[in-house]
Amino acid sequence: MFEVAVIDDPAAAEVSLDPIRARLLAELAEPGSATMLAAKVGLPRQKVNYHLKTLEKHGLVELVEERRKGNMNERLLQATAGAYVISPTALSAVQPDPARSPDRLSASWLLAVAARLVRDVGDLITGASKAGKRVATFALDGDVRFASAADRAAFTEELTTAVTALVGKYHDESATGGRDHHLVIAIHPSVKE
Repeated sequence: MFEVAVIDDPAAAEVSLDPIRARLLAELAEPGSATMLAAKVGLPRQKVNYHLKTLEKHGLVELVEERRKGNMNERLLQATAGAYVISPTALSAVQPDPARSPDRLSASWLLAVAARLVRDVGDLITGASKAGKRVATFALDGDVRFASAADRAAFTEELTTAVTALVGKYHDESATGGRDHHLVIAIHPSVKE
């Protein structure tokens, strides 16, 4: 089971957004059968089985064991990931594009950059999984409290200067065998949970 999987297929995204199927995915962090899940979610086994087949068809759950129980076979399924993220690729015709929101200080531009980040990292994870490799990434995540808008502006100016200096120091356009990396730094007001 993957820690996080990215859903880029529109049909799989639609399937995963159904409230009953989303609940079944959550319950299937541990293997379970239609009978076991029916008792947990309060639905008939046949209805649960229908939803499980749909989830399985779209690669969101997988068979982990099949065993004989009385006069029937019991199928134990498990979610393919502990969590799912829907890639903007699933809505390719209307996915956000930073180029369409040129105001780099707008929330719309930040959201478009974040959507591109989800899409790109999702594609990298998928490719690496198929190749049996890991993706080398790095992220910083933290909080900072500014006393004023002026302090926030000064911070972003200093951050821009520092990052520009680092990029200038390490970027080597002529490096044979070098690999390009995409850098995203964002700052936005914190959301209370």
